[in-house]
Amino acid sequence: MNSADESINKAPLPTEKTLKARKNLIFQLFRFVAINIRMVKMIMKGHH
Repeated sequence: MNSADESINKAPLPTEKTLKARKNLIFQLFRFVAINIRMVKMIMKGHH
């Protein structure tokens, strides 16, 4: 076994709560909006 396989096998698995949140469309929409707001803020800081 190589080191990449060992690292993958030792990686933690997401919890049931995390998996449900990732599949929830409302949660995905919220995250999408939040990330876009952060990107816009960074872009606006750079355009002085």
